[in-house]
Amino acid sequence: MRHGVLILPEQRWRDARTRWTRAEEYGFDHAWTYDQLMWRWLRDKPWFGTVPTLTAAATATTRIGLGTMVATPTYRHPVPFAKEVMSLDDISDGRFTCGLGAGAGAVDDLVVDPVERTPRERADRFAEFVELTDLLLRQRVTSYDGEHYRADEVHMHPGCTTTPRTPFAIAATGPRGMRLAARYAQTWVTAGPPATFDARPYELALPGVAAQVRMAEDACVAAGRHPGSLRRLLLTGAAVGGVLDSVESWRDAAGRFAEIGITDLVVHWPRADFPYAGDERVLEDIARDLTATSAGGRR
Repeated sequence: MRHGVLILPEQRWRDARTRWTRAEEYGFDHAWTYDQLMWRWLRDKPWFGTVPTLTAAATATTRIGLGTMVATPTYRHPVPFAKEVMSLDDISDGRFTCGLGAGAGAVDDLVVDPVERTPRERADRFAEFVELTDLLLRQRVTSYDGEHYRADEVHMHPGCTTTPRTPFAIAATGPRGMRLAARYAQTWVTAGPPATFDARPYELALPGVAAQVRMAEDACVAAGRHPGSLRRLLLTGAAVGGVLDSVESWRDAAGRFAEIGITDLVVHWPRADFPYAGDERVLEDIARDLTATSAGGRR
């Protein structure tokens, strides 16, 4: 199993830099940040832009993977966004993963566009968003004529350093999103039960996550893809709780989720208060655990 950490973009870079470099020093495989304009309970708190944050993180680190968790059509257009992805791919020397999701129709949506969309409308838009972003990153010149997006001879030079393009990590809990992940993604992402922010103990979340894993595998089979070629990332902390209570709970959760097919386990960097309140010393204990097992292979 690979392990990651999500760092909220809430600190000025002079302070945030330490967290990103420490995540690499701790031995995490990847580090992520949310791609939103404002965020839920922290709407009146500091919140910085995702792409500049990841660009700075890419220049401050050398090994750790970096990613968006997750970019959505809420306020992203595939053409300028693809340029940013291509640039992050270059600056990070291929360490960037483009995390994508449909959006939930929450605060960011209404701030940018007051038109409320149904889940089906958001899914339709997201399907085009993924398709066009994929084409832009694969091709040097792209034209596209869809219901939600148009592009006329968009040039993408020099293209991604990663071939055939920057990897996608697609968040999905329903059949349609799973099909998109099976077709386009290198990694499928879940946070457990959809639209849930009341964290239940991870032991209780296991059956639901296992069912989602089976759905993702079935989507791969239906698409003619080997299920083992799709990584399965679980973001804990929102709907799946208790993982960072101690290093022992982290070890237990990692083992249990690995047994049901999760390949990547991501925790939030502990904060001093709600949300994701926790003790940073647990991360230090995890770091020692990762260091101790790295020579013989990860859990």
